[in-house]
Amino acid sequence: MDISVAVNNFGDTRSGGLTGPMGLFVIVLMSIATVLLIRNMNKRLRRLPDSFPDAKQTQREAEIARLNADLDRSGAGEATGDVDADRSETPGGGADDEVKADTTERHGESADGDTRRV
Repeated sequence: MDISVAVNNFGDTRSGGLTGPMGLFVIVLMSIATVLLIRNMNKRLRRLPDSFPDAKQTQREAEIARLNADLDRSGAGEATGDVDADRSETPGGGADDEVKADTTERHGESADGDTRRV
Protein backbone atom coordinates (compact mmCIF):
# COMPACT_ATOMS: atom_id res chain seq x y z
CA MET A 1 0.00 0.00 0.00
CA ASP A 2 1.39 3.36 -1.13
CA ILE A 3 0.57 6.34 1.05
CA SER A 4 1.35 9.78 -0.27
CA VAL A 5 1.62 12.72 2.05
CA ALA A 6 0.88 16.30 0.97
CA VAL A 7 3.96 18.42 1.18
CA ASN A 8 4.00 22.23 1.44
CA ASN A 9 6.46 23.41 -1.23
CA PHE A 10 5.48 27.10 -1.00
CA GLY A 11 7.73 28.09 1.87
CA ASP A 12 6.94 29.02 5.44
CA THR A 13 3.53 30.70 5.54
CA ARG A 14 3.74 31.85 9.15
CA SER A 15 6.56 34.38 8.70
CA GLY A 16 4.36 36.88 6.77
CA GLY A 17 2.45 38.05 9.83
CA LEU A 18 2.90 41.72 8.96
CA THR A 19 1.17 41.59 5.55
CA GLY A 20 -2.38 41.72 6.95
CA PRO A 21 -1.90 44.90 9.03
CA MET A 22 0.09 46.55 6.21
CA GLY A 23 -2.70 45.81 3.73
CA LEU A 24 -5.25 47.30 6.14
CA PHE A 25 -3.05 50.39 6.59
CA VAL A 26 -2.80 50.90 2.82
CA ILE A 27 -6.57 50.53 2.38
CA VAL A 28 -7.31 53.01 5.18
CA LEU A 29 -4.75 55.46 3.77
CA MET A 30 -6.30 55.26 0.30
CA SER A 31 -9.79 55.75 1.77
CA ILE A 32 -8.69 58.90 3.63
CA ALA A 33 -7.05 60.27 0.46
CA THR A 34 -10.24 59.60 -1.53
CA VAL A 35 -12.42 61.42 1.02
CA LEU A 36 -10.08 64.43 1.02
CA LEU A 37 -10.01 64.56 -2.79
CA ILE A 38 -13.82 64.44 -2.97
CA ARG A 39 -14.15 67.28 -0.45
CA ASN A 40 -11.64 69.41 -2.37
CA MET A 41 -13.40 68.80 -5.69
CA ASN A 42 -16.78 69.73 -4.19
CA LYS A 43 -15.34 73.05 -2.95
CA ARG A 44 -13.94 73.82 -6.40
CA LEU A 45 -17.23 72.92 -8.14
CA ARG A 46 -19.18 75.24 -5.84
CA ARG A 47 -16.95 78.17 -6.90
CA LEU A 48 -17.79 77.77 -10.59
CA PRO A 49 -20.42 80.06 -12.12
CA ASP A 50 -23.83 78.68 -13.05
CA SER A 51 -23.20 79.21 -16.75
CA PHE A 52 -20.31 80.28 -18.94
CA PRO A 53 -20.52 82.89 -21.71
CA ASP A 54 -20.72 81.66 -25.29
CA ALA A 55 -17.17 81.45 -26.68
CA LYS A 56 -18.18 82.45 -30.20
CA GLN A 57 -20.11 85.49 -28.97
CA THR A 58 -17.19 86.60 -26.80
CA GLN A 59 -14.76 86.17 -29.69
CA ARG A 60 -17.10 88.10 -32.00
CA GLU A 61 -17.36 91.00 -29.52
CA ALA A 62 -13.58 91.10 -29.08
CA GLU A 63 -13.08 91.20 -32.86
CA ILE A 64 -15.60 94.04 -33.22
CA ALA A 65 -13.89 95.99 -30.44
CA ARG A 66 -10.48 95.45 -32.06
CA LEU A 67 -11.75 96.57 -35.47
CA ASN A 68 -13.38 99.66 -33.96
CA ALA A 69 -10.12 100.54 -32.19
CA ASP A 70 -8.18 100.09 -35.45
CA LEU A 71 -10.72 102.24 -37.28
CA ASP A 72 -10.45 105.01 -34.69
CA ARG A 73 -6.64 104.95 -34.89
CA SER A 74 -6.54 105.00 -38.71
CA GLY A 75 -8.36 108.29 -39.23
CA ALA A 76 -11.79 108.31 -37.64
CA GLY A 77 -13.49 106.06 -40.16
CA GLU A 78 -12.77 107.59 -43.56
CA ALA A 79 -14.56 105.88 -46.44
CA THR A 80 -12.24 103.93 -48.75
CA GLY A 81 -14.44 103.65 -51.82
CA ASP A 82 -16.15 100.59 -53.21
CA VAL A 83 -14.92 97.67 -51.13
CA ASP A 84 -16.63 95.01 -53.26
CA ALA A 85 -14.87 96.23 -56.39
CA ASP A 86 -11.51 96.02 -54.61
CA ARG A 87 -12.18 92.44 -53.57
CA SER A 88 -13.00 91.27 -57.08
CA GLU A 89 -9.62 92.34 -58.46
CA THR A 90 -6.92 89.69 -58.40
CA PRO A 91 -3.38 90.84 -57.68
CA GLY A 92 -0.75 89.68 -60.19
CA GLY A 93 -3.11 89.15 -63.12
CA GLY A 94 -3.65 85.68 -64.60
CA ALA A 95 -0.23 84.20 -63.73
CA ASP A 96 -1.59 82.35 -60.68
CA ASP A 97 -1.23 78.61 -60.42
CA GLU A 98 -4.30 76.53 -61.02
CA VAL A 99 -4.90 73.79 -58.47
CA LYS A 100 -6.48 70.60 -59.81
CA ALA A 101 -6.89 67.51 -57.65
CA ASP A 102 -3.53 66.62 -56.07
CA THR A 103 -1.19 68.46 -58.44
CA THR A 104 -0.44 72.12 -59.11
CA GLU A 105 -0.06 72.68 -62.84
CA ARG A 106 1.86 75.46 -64.54
CA HIS A 107 2.94 75.37 -68.17
CA GLY A 108 2.28 71.64 -68.51
CA GLU A 109 4.30 70.47 -65.49
CA SER A 110 3.03 68.70 -62.42
CA ALA A 111 3.80 69.72 -58.84
CA ASP A 112 6.73 67.31 -58.48
CA GLY A 113 8.36 68.40 -61.76
CA ASP A 114 7.43 65.26 -63.74
CA THR A 115 6.45 66.43 -67.23
CA ARG A 116 4.90 63.07 -68.14
CA ARG A 117 2.07 63.43 -65.61
CA VAL A 118 -0.15 66.40 -66.27
